[in-house]
Amino acid sequence: MTKMLYIIIMVSFLDTFIQLPIITPYAMDLGASHLLTGSIVAVYSLTNMVGNIFGGHWIDRYGRKKMLFTGMLSVAIILLFYPIAQTGIQLFIIRFLHGLAGGVLIPAAFAYVGDQSKKGSRGKVMALTGACIGTAAIAGPAFGGAMAAKSKVEYVFIFVAILFFISTILLLKFVKESYVSTERGKFSLRQFLPLLKHPLIIQASLAAFALMISNGTLAFALPLKVESMGMTSATTGMLLSTYGIVALIVFLSPLNKMYDRFSPITLVVIGIIFIGSVHVMLNFVSIYWVSMTLMVIYGIGFALVFPSMNRIVTDASSVVDRGKAYGIFYAFFSLGAVLGSFVSGATAEAFGLPFLSSAITMLSIAFILWIVAKKTQGTTK
Repeated sequence: MTKMLYIIIMVSFLDTFIQLPIITPYAMDLGASHLLTGSIVAVYSLTNMVGNIFGGHWIDRYGRKKMLFTGMLSVAIILLFYPIAQTGIQLFIIRFLHGLAGGVLIPAAFAYVGDQSKKGSRGKVMALTGACIGTAAIAGPAFGGAMAAKSKVEYVFIFVAILFFISTILLLKFVKESYVSTERGKFSLRQFLPLLKHPLIIQASLAAFALMISNGTLAFALPLKVESMGMTSATTGMLLSTYGIVALIVFLSPLNKMYDRFSPITLVVIGIIFIGSVHVMLNFVSIYWVSMTLMVIYGIGFALVFPSMNRIVTDASSVVDRGKAYGIFYAFFSLGAVLGSFVSGATAEAFGLPFLSSAITMLSIAFILWIVAKKTQGTTK
């Protein structure tokens, strides 16, 4: 059953990554203005946040399987509307709905994984989920771009829809429910307050926010850096693939034992410092091999952070509130994705240093996490 969940996580993230190289040109081809195109790209993450929060409540109320099924089937159907969009406004509406439906998926899948994992092996289990996401991050953009180039871009959406329909059938057949609440209360933000005040949930959410700020900045600023070095977009792809491959090696090698051996917050702080330092250096580096070395360090940092912060959420929650805990966590994830490229663009405009804001954000959050961890020492072990 856990293997099936890994497949669902990979397909869910593939849905996001495979669209990265195609959604902007697709919107432009439909006649969308630059402003509307930017809105089309951003609205997915914005409504994803709403889906994360409400989905977190429904996951705990109606059960993991029911909400995962609803989310996957909804996304599969919505994906089929992409090829028939005729205007930018129609595409905006489709992305709006896509974000809402997708926002339920990831918290449900990770709540499922958290329910199935044992305390002594949660770090390794979360490392394997990281490997699934890393695989999607490496394969998705390359496959989406290549498929769009060789055939119609509409076929990309149809292909992913088919994957979701297949995964939905496999979910029904092979995945058993892990928890259904006996309570039938209405949605209330008050139910989230204890989790929002929980030191571990705060730490994990800040880490998620920082990680996605860094990823958003990288997506916006790295192509500009590569262009300033006189190189092509192929070099950008090589650099991004490098950090993903390094993270995969850590996730899948015996190194993944460290996730259960060391305090997760310690690994998170070290990883964020690594990533923040990379962002500092990227403001000034103009040599290819140095940039490649920085991406290796970035990959190590990412590998330290991702499984560890997910383990923190699982450790801090119980089966009765794990859906809400992951809803909060991935809402911060989505918020970081929205703000990363926007703030980086503003910083580039003002100071000519696109990685400056992310570097300051990363190192500041690392310091805050270290302070909070010192005050709550022992709660993450």
